[in-house]
Amino acid sequence: MSNHPTLATLAADLAMGRTTARKLVDDCLAKIADEAGEGARVFIHVDADGAVASAEAMDRLRRVNAEPSPFAGIPVSIKDLFDIKGQVSRAGSRALDDAPPAANDAPVVARLRRAGFVVIGRTNMTEFAYSGLGINPHYGTPKNCWRRDVGYVPGGSSSGAAVSITDGMAHGALGTDTGGSCRIPAAYGGIVGYKPTARRISLDGGIPLSVTLDSYGPIARSVGCCAVLDAVLAAEPIAPVEPRPIKGMRLGVPTTVMLDVLDSAVARAFERALDRLAGAGAAIERIAVPEFAEIAALNVGGGFSAAESWAWHRALIAEKAELYDPRVLSRILRGESLSAADYVDLLRIRRAIIAGFERRVTPYDALIAPTVAITPPTIADLTHDAAYTKANMLSLRNCALINTLDGCAISLPCHREGDAPVGLMLAAAGGSDRRIFELAAVIEKIVRA
Repeated sequence: MSNHPTLATLAADLAMGRTTARKLVDDCLAKIADEAGEGARVFIHVDADGAVASAEAMDRLRRVNAEPSPFAGIPVSIKDLFDIKGQVSRAGSRALDDAPPAANDAPVVARLRRAGFVVIGRTNMTEFAYSGLGINPHYGTPKNCWRRDVGYVPGGSSSGAAVSITDGMAHGALGTDTGGSCRIPAAYGGIVGYKPTARRISLDGGIPLSVTLDSYGPIARSVGCCAVLDAVLAAEPIAPVEPRPIKGMRLGVPTTVMLDVLDSAVARAFERALDRLAGAGAAIERIAVPEFAEIAALNVGGGFSAAESWAWHRALIAEKAELYDPRVLSRILRGESLSAADYVDLLRIRRAIIAGFERRVTPYDALIAPTVAITPPTIADLTHDAAYTKANMLSLRNCALINTLDGCAISLPCHREGDAPVGLMLAAAGGSDRRIFELAAVIEKIVRA
């Protein structure tokens, strides 16, 4: 993403008068409107008038040194499942077309606005966030930026969010991550996606997939960009990320589950990244993480996502099942057969697995693994349900483990320029967010050198 600016460079340009918020918004709107681009599939709704008005307001405030933050006036995109005052939240579906407009911004949207970020529009997504591929039969599927003429999937569920960044239609994106929905499209797009410790950021004002596993996070062009957005979303002070020294950094490579059935391109990029990190002084240790294998038992019958999505959707499905993407509907319906006793068992088993995982990873600064086991498949290759299901499971597998374990994780690009995009995931127990950013800040420079 060297051809696109970071939030830090944009803030410096705004401060020095080299650009204006209005120009940034106009440039993004022009890219969205370009008929040769993906804008019509990336955005479900574009608030051009509102974005221009907000940008002009930020420019006026900056002229009198009253801007709310150094990032005031920078355009960001919002995934379609978040409430934005006066707009309908559809979650990439047609089943909510007649829902009333939101009375208020979701807290995370309000926090972005208070920092001066300009909301430019609502991005496309897998319907109701229930897939890691990003395909949407209702609004079209935005094509991955890599070899666009071929038509690779963007990754999901925050598909439009990621493509809005790779294509310069926004400079930061608000997404969600229930089983990888920020990290997967970031990995598939060669950018950075962050899954925070879920309890740090309010889930109010968003349409849930799984209240147990959902988290709200950023997608952007660098670790520093994601750290800024994460701080805003969590209502924490924005502070520069101080990279941790690479020498002596302890990184555990899980040999359980996460290295199974890797595409050759993913395996090569991952091993190359490990070699670079070891050469720079990191201590790399391959370790068994049996808790990863235990998680499979939780997902028999659909696990938390099926149970909790069924609880939210059952009345809507009874009325409008025919409006759902059949692939999404079939996954939600799995939750109908789960009993209250099954659900209580899920909660109990999860607590025990988390406790074991947290004890196991304590000696390490982070775990390191491929974000996704495969490179992006083509949209055309997923016509048949069997191919779709296999690709979806392999896309979600590594990332979803961290959500189940209540952890935090970031995906960084680690492929060579011109190769298929591959993400490198750093993960740790919940509450380790700042450490993950400090580790990632130095690692991102080493693995792409």
